[in-house]
Amino acid sequence: RMYVKRIVITGYRASELGIFQATDKKITIIKKSLTSQVRQFIEDGYQWFLVGGNLGIEVWGGEVVLDLKKEYPEIKLGVLFPYLEFGSNWNESNQQLRDNLVAKADYVGSVSHAPYQNKAQLQNHSQFLLTHSDASFVIYDEEYIGKCQHFYKQARRYEEQADYVVYQLTMDDLQNSVWADGF
Repeated sequence: RMYVKRIVITGYRASELGIFQATDKKITIIKKSLTSQVRQFIEDGYQWFLVGGNLGIEVWGGEVVLDLKKEYPEIKLGVLFPYLEFGSNWNESNQQLRDNLVAKADYVGSVSHAPYQNKAQLQNHSQFLLTHSDASFVIYDEEYIGKCQHFYKQARRYEEQADYVVYQLTMDDLQNSVWADGF
């Protein structure tokens, strides 16, 4: 039986990037960058792409994986929410984004089987994603603090003690891909 390589995609929330509408041009640029990264991961043998379902990099990453399935039918998307009823307090259009992802994902679950109670559920979620993957792809920059910093720091610590790789894309990397695309 062949070993299946799994990678977590995470990063900034949409609001942390100043993106508040689905029509924001930045989303197109970010998705272009995500597409070339995910394509590279597929070439490197990754088959399962895991996201936590947060609005922003995780949802866009999931959408990119679903788009690439047309080209690479063997790849799979797993959506692992930190807790039950995740996103139930979001506005209707954001819930629609989440629901579209869930409808097309190959696997959907939540690490905690209770609604949100405390931040320990978020820490357990990060730990679960790390121990159930071989790598993470984090769009995060230490100069621009965001909520994914907790996962990022946990992943870097995990990388030191396990056979694990953290791929990182910084704000500079994103800017460079923007300029490379002629924007």
